[in-house]
Amino acid sequence: MLLLEIENLRVEINGKEILKGLDLVVNAGEVHAIMGPNGSGKSTLAYVLAGKEDYVPTAGAVRFDGKDLFAMTPDERAAAGMFLAFQYPMEIPGVATMTFLRAALNAQRKQRGEAELSTPEFLKRVREVAKKLEIDQDMLRRAVNVGFSGGEKKRNEILQMALLEPRLAVLDETDSGLDIDALKIVADGVNRLHGPGRSFIVITHYQRLLNYIVPDVVHVLSKGRIARTGGKELALELEARGYAEYQQEEAAA
Repeated sequence: MLLLEIENLRVEINGKEILKGLDLVVNAGEVHAIMGPNGSGKSTLAYVLAGKEDYVPTAGAVRFDGKDLFAMTPDERAAAGMFLAFQYPMEIPGVATMTFLRAALNAQRKQRGEAELSTPEFLKRVREVAKKLEIDQDMLRRAVNVGFSGGEKKRNEILQMALLEPRLAVLDETDSGLDIDALKIVADGVNRLHGPGRSFIVITHYQRLLNYIVPDVVHVLSKGRIARTGGKELALELEARGYAEYQQEEAAA
């Protein structure tokens, strides 16, 4: 079943065109990896899908589960099942992680017309998910991402994802700054959530994450477009050869 369809997407940031006619199709249950050199538009794609302010398309169309994504506000996209894990998760001083998680989960449920979870129901759910992700209970009592290591911030995002149960999760370089143990825990969290009804777009520079999250499809993003698509073996090729040929193409353009 088709979940996400992007056609001829063009996006400008501060007057500079970053995405230049990008096309992408993601079916339900698929894992797509997007790799490419710096400046090719990987994070821009993630931000446009999530509805981040100032990342506005100038042409093209995006349909999420058959609906016009650009007609939806960011909270409507989240309620419909869109989730973005940032490369650099924000710190929110003064807001306890548990308070943040409960507010996010219940806001999503309200948007969907579902009843809010009671405190006991919420606590039980968080503790069960946190245990599976090896997240210490003390971390949940701290302010959101304040004083967290890079690995703790990413685990916290995976916890959010596990609680919100999105239909499409976009991971924007979620492996950035992770040691091997944290990487395995994050990947395990993703793999636990992966199933027939849930898809992932994994944005990464490096093949190492794809040792643990095995993609169905790998795309190379270059000059704001998908320059090449292949299977998981393409990631190994990129790891061995790098992005020199794509960077040369960009310089020559």
